[in-house]
Amino acid sequence: MKTPAPAAVPSSQSVPVGIWIRVSTDQQAQGESPAHHLERARHYAASRGWEVREVYDLAGVSGKAVLDHPEAKRMLRDIERGHIKSLIFSKLARLARNTRELLEVAEKFKTKGANLVSLQETLDTSTPAGMLFFTIISAMAEWERAEIGDRIRASILVRAKLGKPLSGKTPYGYVWKDKKLIQHPAEAPVRKLMYELFLKHKRLGTVARLINEMGYRTRTGCEWKDVSIGRLITDWTAKGIYRINVYKGGDGWRHEIKDESEWGMAPCEPLVSETAWNDANQLLEQRRSSPTKRPGPKPVHLFAGLVQCECGKKMYVGPNTPKYVCTACRNKIPMCDLEEVFVDEIRDLFSNKTRLHHQIAQAQQNLRDKEQLLAAHRQEIDKVRDEMAKTHRLYLDGHIALADFGSYHQPLSDRLTQLQNELPKLEAELDYHRIRTVSADAVQVEADTLYKNWPQLPAENKRRIIEGIVERIEIKKNRAEIEITFSSSAPSEDMTTNQQNLRELRN
Repeated sequence: MKTPAPAAVPSSQSVPVGIWIRVSTDQQAQGESPAHHLERARHYAASRGWEVREVYDLAGVSGKAVLDHPEAKRMLRDIERGHIKSLIFSKLARLARNTRELLEVAEKFKTKGANLVSLQETLDTSTPAGMLFFTIISAMAEWERAEIGDRIRASILVRAKLGKPLSGKTPYGYVWKDKKLIQHPAEAPVRKLMYELFLKHKRLGTVARLINEMGYRTRTGCEWKDVSIGRLITDWTAKGIYRINVYKGGDGWRHEIKDESEWGMAPCEPLVSETAWNDANQLLEQRRSSPTKRPGPKPVHLFAGLVQCECGKKMYVGPNTPKYVCTACRNKIPMCDLEEVFVDEIRDLFSNKTRLHHQIAQAQQNLRDKEQLLAAHRQEIDKVRDEMAKTHRLYLDGHIALADFGSYHQPLSDRLTQLQNELPKLEAELDYHRIRTVSADAVQVEADTLYKNWPQLPAENKRRIIEGIVERIEIKKNRAEIEITFSSSAPSEDMTTNQQNLRELRN
């Protein structure tokens, strides 16, 4: 019998969440019922003041096909449309069968600003400590992937310089043979015809229409479009030069050209004369509207939007100064100095044990109290079950009459129901305290890694970390105060950086 939903902790903003239940048949046989897991998750949600909107029941479903199950697809749709903002489950293995699938799910949650809560692994990305932990991990992982990508691109550049073929489609009109590009007997004449028709009609759309009316199709069997015709006309292979490693990844319609120093070139059989190629491309440029200059990447100011002057005004980086400046009182601080203060504070905050000792010690004591209470509660359940078993044995042995059996057994049964209904609540409370405690320890380790690798991180990754942990930065005449949102309660004096160790800053 299901128990009433636990009373929610008052919250200024209730977060809509879902509960993920997947318990195998073997686990159910061992007493891990779906109802038990559901009640445990409900009580954890109540302890956070969250609203349980959906329950995704996959009881008995094999782990080999979790993400293909209709309930899993429904959950992902609810995340996509913002119907739920967090997903609570018993442990990571119940959500996905391997790390790759788990990372895929986590990435989908991340893009929608949703959180994952694993009770057994004590992970809760909705807590400040958990969010900081995952922010650092995500940024470091992205940096490592970028480093691997740089090495791969370096090997591509070497192959390009040597004129060796890279992965990708062979240009239309050509085919690879003996590591050389030669003309494709069926495609080369069609591509030559494109130049003739364009020089005659001067319109890409007309060329595409005429080529299609002649019955020619692309390699995939589709009709030609003016865009694809234009790309082939500008391709250098037609004049006998095969360029390698020219374009950066585009969006399917536009391609950004790399620096010419990264190109590789190899000769191939020309389809048209260089004069015809130049005439067609010059005409193409004339037919196109004047292209607007593509803006360069927007400069990344690490603390933009977070820096505030002591007078209450926001501080911004001007176009001709490497400083955050207050337009009202002209208070200023160099960007490099503010970054240095931030890094020093991160190191001091998480490496100085005394600054976190009180909070972690208190959390650990609360955790021990909850563990003891839960252990006692489970012992009481076992005790009542033993008494019920003894009562039943006395009845079977004839020591208790049938008419009297109910008066002995029913009170024990009622008490067992009460104890079992209370058990998920106590487990959820323990989960809550364990998550807070373990997250604090994990952040210390990851923060040390962050400090060591900070100089090598790209600006975008630094910015993401700063956004995840900095609540406010106030610049005074001779110091900076940086408030870190690590504390799981209201920011205390210990958790802010308005300490005496903040050094004076240059104006």
